[in-house]
Amino acid sequence: MLDIARTTKWVGQCWSDEIVPTLAEYIKIPNKSPAFDPDWAAHGYMDEAVAMFEGWARAKLPSLPGATLEVVRLPGRTPVILIEVPGEGNDTVLLYGHLDKQPEMVGWTQGYGPWIPYLEGDKLYGRGGADDGYAMFGALSALLALKEQGVPHARCVVLIEACEESGSYDLPYYVDHLAQKIGTPSLVVCLDSGCGNYDQLWMTTSLRGMAAGTLRIEVLDEGVHSGDASGIVPSSFRILRRLLSRLEDEETGAIRPAELYVQIPPERVAQARRASAALGDAVYTKFPLKAGMSPMDDDLTELVLNRTWRPQLAVTGIGGLPPPVDAGNVLLPSTVAKLSLRLPPTLDAAKASEIVSKLLEKNPPYGARVVYKPESNAVGWHAPALSPWLEQSLARASETTFGAPPAYMGEGGTIPFMAMLGEKFPQAQFVVTGVLGPHSNAHGPNEFLHIPTGKRISVVIAQVLADHHAQQGRH
Repeated sequence: MLDIARTTKWVGQCWSDEIVPTLAEYIKIPNKSPAFDPDWAAHGYMDEAVAMFEGWARAKLPSLPGATLEVVRLPGRTPVILIEVPGEGNDTVLLYGHLDKQPEMVGWTQGYGPWIPYLEGDKLYGRGGADDGYAMFGALSALLALKEQGVPHARCVVLIEACEESGSYDLPYYVDHLAQKIGTPSLVVCLDSGCGNYDQLWMTTSLRGMAAGTLRIEVLDEGVHSGDASGIVPSSFRILRRLLSRLEDEETGAIRPAELYVQIPPERVAQARRASAALGDAVYTKFPLKAGMSPMDDDLTELVLNRTWRPQLAVTGIGGLPPPVDAGNVLLPSTVAKLSLRLPPTLDAAKASEIVSKLLEKNPPYGARVVYKPESNAVGWHAPALSPWLEQSLARASETTFGAPPAYMGEGGTIPFMAMLGEKFPQAQFVVTGVLGPHSNAHGPNEFLHIPTGKRISVVIAQVLADHHAQQGRH
């Protein structure tokens, strides 16, 4: 039996003495994912981060007898860290995280910054600590806590990739390359998700997919005087507005094509209702809304379902428009928009991308040159039903560690790794959780890691690993 009080004390000390200082140094490294730093290999930041993680983990291997670590580098691809920790029995647990980061983003509070670690109370500010630098440390601290008490666990494989923020396009090659070393896990633990609050354990039940691309509208070979051409030559920006209205209802934000929706499973609707009741108006107040702003719906459950099971569009970038200070009276030759369409967890992302392409390119207004270029598709993920032992383990772990029952809710983001693993290992159980809670603002300014939640999740993982081994021993 795992002594939770002893585990909590041991993990807390490890985090305070070693993990938080190491993560602070990691935050200083601008190891942006390759989609945001095409010259990542030449810049060397990714290698610097990998070396830091490797150094910390290697120092812990003597406390995990028989454990091995290797940095695997396939030609032309971002590296992965693979740690194998022997265990008892024939089962394998796969624990996943990543160490690449999103780009800087503007809007950081003065004195804070993406590469400036700033410890304020329980929060460690800076890019990557919560998304997802803590994962390897959380996984290993859980295993070290088990070893410290002599509590058995199954064989564990820790896999840390460096391409997640770019869609994990390198990862399938590594999963195939390392197939024998990974084995066939009966349990997959992913520490790259979010939490609705910091008061209880939050289990992710689904992840949305994504279809992203660039929409280009060209009306002229070069810009012309707006006083001369307006009223004769249609604005490329107005054509953009018309085309987007084919995809999205601008009044409600609802996506128009019925083919981009799925039937939401009744149990997920019920869980969304319970989650929204637990969160209250934190469903939307966790976002830095401007004063006077209201959410897209008054019904909290509908907001949760919008975020987790319904398609939603975001225009994440605009090209062709000069900054206002440089904007003359010119009718612009073109407008380019970067579109990010979040998809229901069970929708075919490639099919959705085809639907969007045909919808936007057909019958272009005024015969304008309209080209939609799909850039990345990511399949969503829907968790399998929990085995009774795992449901009981999570309930016990949340109560003993957080002092509250666990909550279950989908997440609006995408973790391509989960869909890949779900397809490869259909019999596996999944524990998907994370530290990205209210105001932690992953990918945005003022991102932070909530340290107490990181510590508690490490303890939860230790409990689940202990229960997993005990369950396997009964079969």
